[in-house]
Amino acid sequence: MKGELCSILVPVYNREETIEEAIKAALNQTYENIEVVVVDNCSEDKTWDKLRELASKDKRLRIFRNDKNIGPVKNWKKCVELAKGKYAKFLWSDDLISYNFLEKTIPFLAENNRVGFVFTKTEIFYNKPGDGKIVYDIGETGVYRSEDYINGVLFGRNFPVSPGCAVFRLEDLAHNLIIDIPNKCEIDFANVAIGNDLLIFLLTASRYPYLAFVNETLSFFRSYKDSISVLSGSAKLSLHYTLAAAYFVENFRKDLIKKMNTRIWLNLIRYRKEAKLYNLDKIQNYYLDNNDYSKDYALLFATVLKFVLRKVFKK
Repeated sequence: MKGELCSILVPVYNREETIEEAIKAALNQTYENIEVVVVDNCSEDKTWDKLRELASKDKRLRIFRNDKNIGPVKNWKKCVELAKGKYAKFLWSDDLISYNFLEKTIPFLAENNRVGFVFTKTEIFYNKPGDGKIVYDIGETGVYRSEDYINGVLFGRNFPVSPGCAVFRLEDLAHNLIIDIPNKCEIDFANVAIGNDLLIFLLTASRYPYLAFVNETLSFFRSYKDSISVLSGSAKLSLHYTLAAAYFVENFRKDLIKKMNTRIWLNLIRYRKEAKLYNLDKIQNYYLDNNDYSKDYALLFATVLKFVLRKVFKK
């Protein structure tokens, strides 16, 4: 399948064991017009040696190496800056995509300029694809309202936060990848790398009325012992994603402030001890200027009821 150039972006650091498999998955696309842009963040293992060997065999693979480690999010940004495609997708260096990922997703962008991004069902696997858990199954293949994503991902539905399962227009990735998310808690998002990914989706969704979903498992996320998500733990992930979400709501969707406050409050109950570690133990600490800390009690009641029912039926 031919079409406009798509850049597959692979930021990498110390992934000598998985980088070759990821690169081969990228190069093996049935969508023909691709480039694979890899930026090695000054790896200390044999990642760069493997990349040089792979690049010598395929001109579609463009490899770059930083003189020093610039942190994860700046390395994502460098991938974007070096890309030449109309479309682009991130492929994390320990993840995989199906051979027909681009063939199945890009047509939604090519045929409808009101669609902002396309994502697929995803498997989170441990040893090899096929032994993991399926996530991001929202229904039939097709076009959905961006508002469904915004409300869903902010308030509890099974929507993605990692762009590894999605394809975007390159210009949107360049515009919506924020390195440093402003906050009053002195959290260095450029190095924490939790929340910047969510904002790519939220900011893109706010610019387009629609998104698209492919109801096929075409993305595969490896649950890796030293991946950001595994190392961070559920409390750190939830608190930092909530802080990034609050930044979005405060600056782009003030109509959702009460719902956001409710999400924050519930998190503070769940992660009371951990929240203090990050100075995120008060609702006001999630905002720069907002002074409205009222809650959406309908959302609060629905969330509590859902929790109680889950507990009851598990018994």
